[in-house]
Amino acid sequence: MKKKMALLSLVTALGLTACDQNNTQATSSNDATDSKVYKVGVDNTYPPFEFTQNGKLVGIDVDLINAIAKDQDFNIEIEQMDFSGIIPAMQAKMLDIGMGGMSITDKRKETVDFSDPYFAAGVSLVVADNNQDINSLDDLSGKKVVVKNGTVGAAFANSHNDEYGYSIIQVSDSASMFQEVTNGTADALMEDYPVISYAIATGGLKLKTVGERLTGDNYGISVLKGANDELLEKINDGLANLKENGEYEKIIATYLE
Repeated sequence: MKKKMALLSLVTALGLTACDQNNTQATSSNDATDSKVYKVGVDNTYPPFEFTQNGKLVGIDVDLINAIAKDQDFNIEIEQMDFSGIIPAMQAKMLDIGMGGMSITDKRKETVDFSDPYFAAGVSLVVADNNQDINSLDDLSGKKVVVKNGTVGAAFANSHNDEYGYSIIQVSDSASMFQEVTNGTADALMEDYPVISYAIATGGLKLKTVGERLTGDNYGISVLKGANDELLEKINDGLANLKENGEYEKIIATYLE
C-alpha cells in the first residue's frame, strides 16, 4: 500500500490529472488476442492530434492508436492528462504508451523508446496577426515568448533565449499560450506547426506564423525504454500496415486538408 501511495503522490506532483470516468476512454479491438489492456496517455488540449469534440475525445493520435490496436489485436484504454506528466507516468508504471504529438528527441530517448515516425512536424514562431515587427528569431530581443511546458517548443525557447535576448513565459496548456499572445501579455509563442496551423484555421485565432520552421521534428509513439519491446514491435507493425492499406492517409485527411 505504501508503494502504491508513493507512486500516486509522484504522479500528482508532476501534474498528472486524476483519471476518472470523465478523462478515461476505454477502447477494445474485436476478438483481441492480447488480453492485457494497455494504457495510453494523451493531452486532450492538442488539436488536431487530440481534443474534445461534442463530449468525445477525438483527433489524429486517438484515431491512429485505435486503428493500430485493432490491426494488431490488442486492447487500449486512453487516459487524458497534462502533456508534461505523460513520460513521468510511464516511468511510474501507470501508462504503457505515450502520445500527445510527442516529438522524437535525444533527450526523451533517454527514458522512452519511440516507434517509427508517424508525422513530420517542426516548431513555428507565432505572433499576433497585426504584428509587423517580429518576422524571425532576430526580432525577439527584449521580447516575451510564451511556451507550453514539456514541449519541443519550450526546449527550443529555453536553449536559445540567451542568444536572441528574449524572456520566457511558461504555461501548461495550448489555449493559455494562444491567449497570452492574443491579449498582448507575450509578444510571440513557439508551437508545432500543424497544431498552430489547425488552431488558426479552425479557431478564428488572431495569430499568424512567421519565418521558416525552427526545427524539423517527427512525432513518434513512445513506450518505457527497454521495458516494452514486444508492444513497440506491434505498434510499428500496425503503423506500417495502416500506411500500406491507406487507413493512415484517411485518418490524417479527416483532420488536415
